[in-house]
Amino acid sequence: MSADFNIEDLGGGITRLMLSRAPVNALTPGFLDALSDFYDSVAIDDSIRAIIIASGQKILSGGLDLKAAQKFDKVDELEIVRGLNQSFTKLYALPKPTICAVNGAAIAGGFFFVLGCDYRIGDTRASVGLAEVRVGATLPVGPSAIAKAELHANDMRKLVLSGQPYSAQQALAAGILDEVVENEILMDQTVKMAEQYAALPPKTYANVKKQLRGTVVDAVERAMKEDAHITKEGWFNDETKPAMAAMVG
Repeated sequence: MSADFNIEDLGGGITRLMLSRAPVNALTPGFLDALSDFYDSVAIDDSIRAIIIASGQKILSGGLDLKAAQKFDKVDELEIVRGLNQSFTKLYALPKPTICAVNGAAIAGGFFFVLGCDYRIGDTRASVGLAEVRVGATLPVGPSAIAKAELHANDMRKLVLSGQPYSAQQALAAGILDEVVENEILMDQTVKMAEQYAALPPKTYANVKKQLRGTVVDAVERAMKEDAHITKEGWFNDETKPAMAAMVG
């Protein structure tokens, strides 16, 4: 078990992954690696029929830990890219139903907890976005491929090139969120939906999901094996750390 999240058995084959890295579930290589290990374990556990991803913090996730990232060297940059690619591709490919409870913001890397899941429920305070351009960073190959597959072209254009988020209602209208509910019933509604998904035939569900996402996953995995997702110069450029500092304030 990682200090960055808790695993809860809700019964009925439903497992809840509760993100708990205070204050905003900021992503680090260690956090991402622990998530990858969790996804590997649930993928082969026949007793688990559905997974809920939720947050015990005030938001779902603010993405990369920008304070830490300002001190990254080239090795650190490549390590976080590897973690982002690996973790979110494994979530996207997970052969089990995944339901995301989006409380508050899911920004930049944190948005991929949403895009990686099969069903997404937000509260009225939810917001989603791809802020990478505002912090001087490009999208790694895995998250980029997932975003292209899951977002309509115009939403991809707006979110990626502006770096500005969508509100809960905008995300609902765009099909990014499937439901928007009051925060007080967010978890109850998420569990209710997980129960519906958990009742589906598991082998068939896994096969259908692979049909739907397999081409994207295979392409990302090939790129990762060929190191096409990184460059020898690192992930950041000369604009990145000043942009991160400005974002943090």
